[in-house]
Amino acid sequence: MNIAYLDCASGISGDMTLGALVDAGVDLGAIQAGVDSLGLPSCRLVKETVKKRGFRATQIRVEHEPEHAHRHLHHITAMIDRSTLTERQRDLATRIFTRLAEAEARVHGSTIEKVHFHEVGAVDSIADIVGAAIGWDLLGVEKIYASPIPTGTGFVQIAHGRCAIPAPATAELLKGIPLAAFAPEGELTTPTGAAIVSTLVEGFGPLPAMTIEAIGYGSGQKDFDHPNLVRLLVGEAAEPAAAGGADAITLLETNLDDATGEAIGACVERLWEAGALDVCLTPIQMKKLRPGVLLSVQARPHQADKLAGVIFANTTALGLRRQTVPRMVLPRRRAEVDTEYGKVGGVVAALPTGGERFTPEYDDCNAAAHEHGVTLAQVSLAAAAAFSRAQS
Repeated sequence: MNIAYLDCASGISGDMTLGALVDAGVDLGAIQAGVDSLGLPSCRLVKETVKKRGFRATQIRVEHEPEHAHRHLHHITAMIDRSTLTERQRDLATRIFTRLAEAEARVHGSTIEKVHFHEVGAVDSIADIVGAAIGWDLLGVEKIYASPIPTGTGFVQIAHGRCAIPAPATAELLKGIPLAAFAPEGELTTPTGAAIVSTLVEGFGPLPAMTIEAIGYGSGQKDFDHPNLVRLLVGEAAEPAAAGGADAITLLETNLDDATGEAIGACVERLWEAGALDVCLTPIQMKKLRPGVLLSVQARPHQADKLAGVIFANTTALGLRRQTVPRMVLPRRRAEVDTEYGKVGGVVAALPTGGERFTPEYDDCNAAAHEHGVTLAQVSLAAAAAFSRAQS
């Protein structure tokens, strides 16, 4: 599986992302052609090789005629819809701008239809975001990962005045994403950069096991006492990714012997709602022969702190055991089969041996069983048989 990793040691912005994509081998001419089709006033992407604290990188500048337009989301999506971008490129660009609109709307107490884009509605920001969407599509990776994100410190001047870093929209976009403990003076991560990573990145943490095939360095416009670069590493995920996927999760565990069953049950419900990958309760015997419960929660690393907070707020736990656990994940897809009891959905897992395993969805099977007055097992068997017939 082809993957990409964004090493955001100095944060991330739209132009830094674009520079890294071009430096990694994406054709700037193809990106320019897509941007041209938006109908923006005289917009040109200029590539320059620069050095940041001794390190070479590609810097992309957007040259355009001066303008003073403040656009709404629908103005930008209309441009995208009228363009010659491919369906996937339009989808990526629209998703990024929609994330931006949602963040701006929350910050200003407005709606995504009414909120004004100021800085991110300017020609250069539109070119950066749409150009990045085109670049990611042309790069052709299946999954994107990233390091924790530093934001910088101090203040930045925006259309609404002087604001603390991270800017309000940037902070909103980075909710739930791990931030790095690197705090030089100045803005390292911009709203466009935060929108790109929060929309496209599937996991945050250290560099995953991979065989590197290309590296791109994208430069920011500012100079700091450190290299103001984002590094993009592209390559093939290491085994056992050929049989599925390899990643790591955070395991949270605590022993409970003084919480009521109702409280534990409520906590489990809230953990699911908060995004837990799995929640498990195991009966155990604790000191003084008291019966207890081992609560085990599997979490994505960037959600571990949030889920730990749910446990502390809803149980009597005074502490948690926390560890990073490698795991293997089989590739999977959704499927639906026709049975004598109606349509039943399920999950198809690709096995390392090359075969597939179909697991019918419990809710679908249970609903069909009630409707037709049969047992759950009968519907499940019928769904499995239907899938087998479709494969033969």
